[in-house]
Amino acid sequence: MTTNISKEKRDILVNKIKEIKQFIASSPQDENTATLLSYIADIEKDIKGKKYGLVFEEHKEAIDEILESNTPVLSEEKNLFIDNDGQMNFLIEGDNLASLQLLEKTHKGAIDFIYIDPPYNTGKKDFIYDDKFIDVNDNFRHSKWLSFMAKRILIAKKLLKETGFIFISIDDNELSHLKCLCDEIFGDNNFISILSIENNPKGRKNSNFISVSNDYCVIYAKNSLKSYFEENIPKNITDLSKDENGNYVHNSGKRILVGEQEFNEIVEDVNSDKHYSVYYNKATNDMIIKKEYNLNDVDNNLVNLGYKRYCSYNNQGFVLNTYTISKLKELFNDNALDFKNDKIYEKNFSTMIRMKSLVTNKKYKAIKDNVPIDFEIDVKTTSAKTDLKALFNTNQDLFSNPKNIGLLKLLLTLIKDKNINVLDFFAGSGTTGHAVMKLNSEDGGNRKFILCTNNENNICRDVTYERIKRVIEKENHKAS
Repeated sequence: MTTNISKEKRDILVNKIKEIKQFIASSPQDENTATLLSYIADIEKDIKGKKYGLVFEEHKEAIDEILESNTPVLSEEKNLFIDNDGQMNFLIEGDNLASLQLLEKTHKGAIDFIYIDPPYNTGKKDFIYDDKFIDVNDNFRHSKWLSFMAKRILIAKKLLKETGFIFISIDDNELSHLKCLCDEIFGDNNFISILSIENNPKGRKNSNFISVSNDYCVIYAKNSLKSYFEENIPKNITDLSKDENGNYVHNSGKRILVGEQEFNEIVEDVNSDKHYSVYYNKATNDMIIKKEYNLNDVDNNLVNLGYKRYCSYNNQGFVLNTYTISKLKELFNDNALDFKNDKIYEKNFSTMIRMKSLVTNKKYKAIKDNVPIDFEIDVKTTSAKTDLKALFNTNQDLFSNPKNIGLLKLLLTLIKDKNINVLDFFAGSGTTGHAVMKLNSEDGGNRKFILCTNNENNICRDVTYERIKRVIEKENHKAS
């Protein structure tokens, strides 16, 4: 049996507090006695409180004090309105904590998909707290970042639907702390995955020890029991082949439905709907199902007519088939059965696979909706910068580390519904909005977005807004 040393220490402190309370209670009472006892009760409560979880020094931002006595409001900049064919998307300029408090009143439980790319707190002037850059010499560097993030993620959770998800980009500096924070806010049972994103395939030249070529994306569900992801990566054409009907099927990994099987259960009830033999005539594409009670009970009349017998067995006799008779007939009618090598297989028509936690850059010929396509996963930061420059027709870097729209599109297609509400409250250069509109254009979706960003260095007006405007104009021009 293990010993909980921390509990032992707490119990000792609680006993000492008990003695102090008894001493005070037995001493002459005055007006300060009740106050002292209340102080001690507070200390006792804190000692007895939860001791597992992330511990950090909570800090207060200037915006916290402003919001304590002021209610944020939205004012429309009518001269910045862009008509996107009637679709209402929003770009909110201002502190994102104030924006989130506003959205809590208007969009509580209404958001399907949240993506954020917050400051990574590298100590290299990428994280501003109360108008000051936080560097590696700040003793409360991590606590300030966690205080900053906790307040925002707590509201973000309230904005999500029960079926919603949050995706958070991050690097090594705060990954472990972010995971602990989100475990507390969302519950570790709602943790989905940590994706490793190959954003810099060549690796960073200034890295110590290891040339870093990736960052991460941490994913949580509001309620993992009520949500799911689509299989959204098309299979490589080399893994598929056409069947006799011209449909692409997977070459390997087919499930055996009828035939010699080692692991299926022995038939104990001959009337089971999973016990039957199959006779199939390839020339006429005809299937007959029969009940048989002995492995040697072959219907030679059918065999002489060109039928081949298939049954499930092992060295002990008949075993149950994988599916019921009705399910097998359904698959036969859908041309989803493959009669081959004394076995009946289920054809795997799915041309999509599950997204993997290692997201690498690749390009290949794929099959989607039974049609060959050129498919590419591009999540490189260099590509994101190039695309942004091309959109603005400039050679200047407009944003230090923009996210690639390829990454956002990849994440968005994990959600089957094409009419979702998307939120990014660290909108930066506006990649999320760009990706939403690009994907809508490609698949006919009606996804809507809300972007929140401040206007530091005119980023909101000169880059985020201008980018969204240019994308809309570009897509409208393509449509016409």
